[in-house]
Amino acid sequence: MATATPTPTPTPTPPAPRRRRSWRGLPVVLQLRQSVGLQRGMLVAGLVLTAIFLLTAVFAPLLAPYEYNQLRDAAGPFGAQQPPSADHLLGTTVGGYDVLSRVIWGTRTALAVIVVAVLLSLFAGVLLGLVSGYFGGWLDRVLVVICDAVYAFPSLLLAIIVAIVISGGQSSLWGGILAAAISVTVVFIPQYFRVVRAETVRIKAEAFVESARVIGASHRRIMTRHVLRNATRTLPLILTLNASESLLTLAGLGFLGFGIQPTSGGDWGYDLNKSLADVTSGIWWTSVFPGLAIVLTVLGLTLVGESLNDLADPRLRTRRRVVDNAPEADAEVSVVPGGSLSAGPAGLDGLEAMHRSEGMTP
Repeated sequence: MATATPTPTPTPTPPAPRRRRSWRGLPVVLQLRQSVGLQRGMLVAGLVLTAIFLLTAVFAPLLAPYEYNQLRDAAGPFGAQQPPSADHLLGTTVGGYDVLSRVIWGTRTALAVIVVAVLLSLFAGVLLGLVSGYFGGWLDRVLVVICDAVYAFPSLLLAIIVAIVISGGQSSLWGGILAAAISVTVVFIPQYFRVVRAETVRIKAEAFVESARVIGASHRRIMTRHVLRNATRTLPLILTLNASESLLTLAGLGFLGFGIQPTSGGDWGYDLNKSLADVTSGIWWTSVFPGLAIVLTVLGLTLVGESLNDLADPRLRTRRRVVDNAPEADAEVSVVPGGSLSAGPAGLDGLEAMHRSEGMTP
């Protein structure tokens, strides 16, 4: 009687361990590792300036020696146009406010405008661009025409109109923030719209989108799971550039007198406006430090945006060149296989003697 040979049970192959994402792949760290030379210097400088701006805005109550609307302390009134001293490191303004405190509190106002403006324009621009590029037709044509027409409105003029509509030109803290943010939002929506629409038109023709349609996926699922994820990869580059533009719009509103009142919040543009008469009198500290804050913050955001743009473009990206075993001695240029263009150990005289012995004309 034959005994049946048991079939060996195959040993299950253990699943391959998932590779953990290293900290080297984080967004900022990855760009720093890819950048070289001047490009890395620009990115590092932009990140440092932006980090200082963000930290100052977050910890403004701890860093500012006084409130943004404080005119006196226990010793009495501060006094107007006081030069820098131990009590007021950057002096006082024509209104009697501490310049250092106004500059520090102004970072919080600027950050609020940037966040509100970028979030509003990002949400509206991405949504309109996704719908327009995916469905096309008459809706796409209408939205394209409207977005092109928005470029005819200067952002600062639109900001003045919005400031007057919201609060009659005398803005409270959130009135000034919303006036600048809404005007920037209207102007920046076409930028996000165009980028997302162009990527959506390209991606919806890809094979994986067609496969999702074939298996019966809904339009909402295709737009959110497949198209949106691939169409928004370049948006971080636009965010940094638009952040600096929104800050300049806020400063322009304050400089023209449509910004935030000093009793409502810190505003660099308002402080610059009130310091115009001080410049001709030799009082430099009331205008230099608010203007320097605007310049450095905009410079930091712009450097980060331009550096990220260069690194995202393969044509502009520079690669690190690694030369292994590079000789430290004088290099010899090879002219024939196994030969070299060298004067030899005896210098030029030895080279000429060698030619004469071989019957060659040097």
